[in-house]
Amino acid sequence: MNYYNISLINSPLEPFTYQSKSTIDIGTKVKVKVKNREIDGVVLATCKEPDFKTNEILEIYNSVYSSKQLSLAGFISVYYFCSFGEAIGLMMSYECEIENLVQSDIPQVIASEARQSYVSSSIILSAKQNEALEFLKKHKTSLLFGDTGSGKTEIYMKYFEEMIEQKKRSIFLMPEISLTPQMNQRLHKHFGDAVVMWHSKLTPKQKKSALASIHDGSAKIVAGPRSALFLPIKDLGLIVVDEEHDDSYKSSARPRYNARDLAIYMGKLYDIPVVLGSATPSLTTYVKFPHVRLRGGHFSSNKEFVYERSDEKLSPMILGSLKNTLEAKEQAILFLPTRANFKYLICGDCGHNYKCVFCSVGMSIHQKTRSLKCHYCNFAQAIPQECSECGSSNLISTRLGTAEVVKDIKSEFEEAAIEQFDRDVITTSNKLKKTLKRFNDKEIDILVGTQMISKGHDYHGVSLAVVLGLDNMLNMSDYRAREKALSMLIQVAGRSGRKENAKVLVQSFNEDFFSAYVNKYENFLEDENEYRKELYPPYKKLCRILFSHKNGIKAADTMNEMLSCLRNFSNIEIVGFGKCAVERVADKYRFEILLRSDKSTNLIKAIAACKVGLAEIDMDPIDFS
Repeated sequence: MNYYNISLINSPLEPFTYQSKSTIDIGTKVKVKVKNREIDGVVLATCKEPDFKTNEILEIYNSVYSSKQLSLAGFISVYYFCSFGEAIGLMMSYECEIENLVQSDIPQVIASEARQSYVSSSIILSAKQNEALEFLKKHKTSLLFGDTGSGKTEIYMKYFEEMIEQKKRSIFLMPEISLTPQMNQRLHKHFGDAVVMWHSKLTPKQKKSALASIHDGSAKIVAGPRSALFLPIKDLGLIVVDEEHDDSYKSSARPRYNARDLAIYMGKLYDIPVVLGSATPSLTTYVKFPHVRLRGGHFSSNKEFVYERSDEKLSPMILGSLKNTLEAKEQAILFLPTRANFKYLICGDCGHNYKCVFCSVGMSIHQKTRSLKCHYCNFAQAIPQECSECGSSNLISTRLGTAEVVKDIKSEFEEAAIEQFDRDVITTSNKLKKTLKRFNDKEIDILVGTQMISKGHDYHGVSLAVVLGLDNMLNMSDYRAREKALSMLIQVAGRSGRKENAKVLVQSFNEDFFSAYVNKYENFLEDENEYRKELYPPYKKLCRILFSHKNGIKAADTMNEMLSCLRNFSNIEIVGFGKCAVERVADKYRFEILLRSDKSTNLIKAIAACKVGLAEIDMDPIDFS
């Protein structure tokens, strides 16, 4: 009889010991029983017969995790404080024939002919693009710092071509919001069936087909959001992380990993190059890695930036600019950093504001469903007609939202075609495709949206971009607030004037800040670099520890217990502790500790020694609400 330590996939539990008459290799996927439930697991190690009764392994699958996948899962479990089972649960195993279940770096996959080979090279790079590509090839991890429209994607594609010629495969990571029909079409036009798109909106049938291409090796390029990083890709030769600054690479649930950082770690683990790309790179990436600068857009156009000192509203200046654009038979985009109709509903007489009954945050108005909705726990209620505190009907709203802007602009320009472009309306990839086609066919005059409007879409006829709400982003309690607000302005501005001259109208009281850096992002990075030294990443490591419970006293007591232990470590700094900015979410009270240190190893050792039951660890946090 053989005995094995088995980690339960997606389980927070520690490994269990099971028995089997079969000889099973490390990394093999198996089925076991836990209490009355059958669950999948992975063989971590052989072990001696224990002094307690063990259950039989129920089934040995024809699939295996490679030694590199096991190493990556081990790193994730230690660095991001989760179980090995939760870490390996991120990954998909390699499909193998049973006789090929051997321990190796990458298992033998079932081979088949690729359905369609990629089209031979038709990508011709400019001299500057060629210089940039040669720079990237000389470094293990490097940054392609290229303006919007400067041709970053062509460089990526040329690099992918070279990988295919070397019989290597590539991962092309991008934020899910950037997985546009245009990007899909562009990749497929050149690479045919050699490229596989992987994202959450795939149907089960599409997902099965994509996995078949990955398993049989016909997929030479796998493009997708952070989950694409964990697919079983044989002969991996390159990882490209586009829009590397984007917050969506960070998982908000355990394991709270950052896919950009894991891509860099995988580059070292697999000994392959990693390219990070952005028009507005994060300061951390800019400081840590060598970069090549690609200036100017692919199209020759001029952008005029106009600033209006105003709070967030559809001012006469904005309406006048929209009118001029419509009269010239041109198109406009309007950006707001929030969706729904308004962020908060407040009584104009007594000041009472409507917060979620389960969370300590204001609820957003959704006119289509005539409801107030919490964007934290999804609790909803009907929009009240009068104040629940004083009975007044003078209920007012603050902060504009997409639906309300669409409604207001339609009342001003009744003949214009105006559409909403955010996650409330664009719920499927088909809707996204149709809306973008209508806009590029000039069937839509004005597109009103949130972050979605800034991501990777080519708007050929946009001559006016209106940007609202940047001051709200600039004033967030986040050490990266300046970086995020400026980056958003540059990204939105980059969507206009692709072929025409354009005006970018910015509503802000902080013209001095934005105008100083909007065309000189590297100057901002240099100045921000001085501000961050000795305080924030990339010079310091941060960790946020969260405690949440329905009993607020229990959550606070648990926080204090861990705090007492952490104070014994002299090489970490307790920046702050107490109630979270959002005190309640989903009817649970929330408390936090924020730690800072020179090295992540200092944080890991201290937390491992002091961790208590309720503690949720967020290494390298980006959310401080």
